Amino acid sequence: MSLFPSFSLLLLSVVTTSYSAIEPDESLPKTCPVVTCASPGLPGRDGRDGLKGEKGEPGQGLRGIQGPPGKLGPQGNPGLPGLPGSMGQKGDPGVCPKCDDDLALLEREALRSELDRVKKWLTFALGKKVGRKLYLTNGQRTTFDRAKAQCSHFQASMAVPMNAEENEAIMYVTKGDAFLGITDKETEGHFVDLTGRPLTYQNWNAHEPNNANSGEDCVIILPEGMWNDVSCSSSHLVVCEFEFPV
Repeated sequence: MSLFPSFSLLLLSVVTTSYSAIEPDESLPKTCPVVTCASPGLPGRDGRDGLKGEKGEPGQGLRGIQGPPGKLGPQGNPGLPGLPGSMGQKGDPGVCPKCDDDLALLEREALRSELDRVKKWLTFALGKKVGRKLYLTNGQRTTFDRAKAQCSHFQASMAVPMNAEENEAIMYVTKGDAFLGITDKETEGHFVDLTGRPLTYQNWNAHEPNNANSGEDCVIILPEGMWNDVSCSSSHLVVCEFEFPV
C-alpha cells in the first residue's frame, strides 16, 4: 500500500488548521511593510568620490626600470646677480716688444751720450784719444805682471801701439818710460802682444832689442817714443788702453 497519498492529506490538514488559527482581527488597522508591499523604485545616483587617502607604504616587489627623461621644460627667468668674487692675484706684466725696443734705444742713446761726456773729460784731464782708443795712466810704477793686472781690473789692456799716431799718443800720456803690452817670453826674439798676435808696427831704438844679460823679455817706450826691451821685473809706468764703440 503506498504512503504518498496519506502524507499529502496530512500536510493539507495541517496547513488549513494553521491558517484558521492566525487569521487576522478585522478590528486592527491594515498595514503593509514597504519592502513587502511597495513596488521597487529607480536606482539612485552614483555617490561623490571620497577624500584621497594617505600614501601607502612602498611595495615589497622589485623596482621597475627608470623611464626615459621627460621633455625639456621652458627656460626659467634669469636669477639675481651673485655677490662679487674676491680679487685675484696680480697677473704678469704684459709684453710689448715695440715698447721694449723703444726703451732699449733710449737707454742706449742716453748711455752713449754719458760715455761720450766721460771720454771727453778723461781725454782733457788725463788721457789721449786716438780713433776708438783712449790711453790713460795712473802715474804709478810697477812690474810688468802687476801693470797687466791693473789694466785688466778696469776692463782694459796694456797699451800696444798699432801705428805711429798711437805710439805718439802713448808717449804724450806717459812722457816715456812706460811698459807696453809686448813680450817675447814664449819665443826669444819673437815679440807678440798679450793675445799672441805678431806685431804689425815696431819702433825699436837703435841696437834694440838686444836681450841684455839674457833676461829682457818685456818692452818699454822711451821719452823719445822709441822702444827698448827690458826685464819684466823692473818697475815702469802703467799705461792702459781703453777701446770704445764708434
